[in-house]
Amino acid sequence: MRIRKAALLAAVPALLVLAAPAAAQDYPAPGNPGHVQKKPRGPFKTLRVCKKGCRFTSIQKAVDKAGPGDTVKVADGTYREPVRITGIKKRYMKLIGNPRHPERVVIDLRRAKGAAAQNAVMVNGANEVTVRGFTAIGYKANGFFVVNARGYTFANLRAMLGGVYGIYAFNTIGGTMRDSVGAWNNDAGFYIGQTPPQDKPVRTIVENIESYGNVLGWSGTNMRYVTIRRSRFYNNGAGIVPNALTSEKYPPEEDNVIADNDIFWNNFNYYAGAPFPLRPPSAEATPYPVGVGVLLFGGRRNVIESNRIFGNYLAGAAAVQQFLLQDESAKDLIGNQVKDNQFGRGGTDPNGRDLVYDGNGTGNCFGPNEGVQTTFPADGSTFVPCPFSGANTFSPAVQQEMVTWALDATHTAYWVKREHPPIEGVTPLETYATYTGPKPE
Repeated sequence: MRIRKAALLAAVPALLVLAAPAAAQDYPAPGNPGHVQKKPRGPFKTLRVCKKGCRFTSIQKAVDKAGPGDTVKVADGTYREPVRITGIKKRYMKLIGNPRHPERVVIDLRRAKGAAAQNAVMVNGANEVTVRGFTAIGYKANGFFVVNARGYTFANLRAMLGGVYGIYAFNTIGGTMRDSVGAWNNDAGFYIGQTPPQDKPVRTIVENIESYGNVLGWSGTNMRYVTIRRSRFYNNGAGIVPNALTSEKYPPEEDNVIADNDIFWNNFNYYAGAPFPLRPPSAEATPYPVGVGVLLFGGRRNVIESNRIFGNYLAGAAAVQQFLLQDESAKDLIGNQVKDNQFGRGGTDPNGRDLVYDGNGTGNCFGPNEGVQTTFPADGSTFVPCPFSGANTFSPAVQQEMVTWALDATHTAYWVKREHPPIEGVTPLETYATYTGPKPE
């Protein structure tokens, strides 16, 4: 068993082309996001940006003139410039486009080159900045990116057909993402990563987001204290993937809640074609198989509850040890709960396997859940109902089979396909060439 497993793990980096760590991009160095920046008193001013007739025709020039707590309002139009909001002098600033119609205020970087093409909007080292009402397209790295901050609000945003991540928070404490869309990104539509551990945790709230057409709907490398609720993840390679990597600080991911979401039809085989280029492999590429609704790759005290999970051809909800980590203290699954979910859409749209678990770790529990028809292993030997404490029953054979799924050269060999009952406004996406739904421009 050790020899076979070692051979499989040695093959992983050479075979996979996804989930390169965030540090691969030209990002600001992580700083200390814990510093509280004093709320400004005002008086505050509003600076207006428009194509003609305003003081500013450049968003960046208006941002440069804005002080703490000021508002930059941007009129409808297309702006071909990246925007940087940097440092304590921009704390509590508001960058507002058209929250009701974010598609009318576009930051388009398709013509940009070099550093100017990386991030449509980047917030670095400025606390409690609000960005609302924009669409970002053509970025090479991220649509809307906040780093080294304590508190932020990203709302009414659309990050479409870009680079790595659509909407992204890194090395931050607290914040809000809501009422936004991330689509057609070559890693994840949404991402929160490297959350610093906290003695008095500040939660990040994510709600009413929509993620589709991405390699991953949500990626959360070493994320903590995040609640994702009342959102939809569909037509991605995999839906929601909280995970642990040593390429970022503070592994593993911990204390997250994924609740009351619709997680369905995550069967996008982007290997067979996509509107974005696939990312080259990195030294720590991670094998996320196509066709999974929710996958815990390592992690502690994560709760997956009250979600509707259906039509994912490989697995609805899965959990597996992060066996690639060299840090023995961070690789095991500890205290995770998968409970009160509804699988299979009342039996009309089953997952390939509703629950999958290699039995690694301690205190992990599954259930009660509704609609569970199939599990892996089929005999249910790795599953115990919640609440539970104590050692789980590890199955090396199950873990090896899960690795085999990830290394499948076809990416579909282990799918269990069934017809999907229709959902208004959503067309199933399996291969981009055969997809008949709305495609990115």
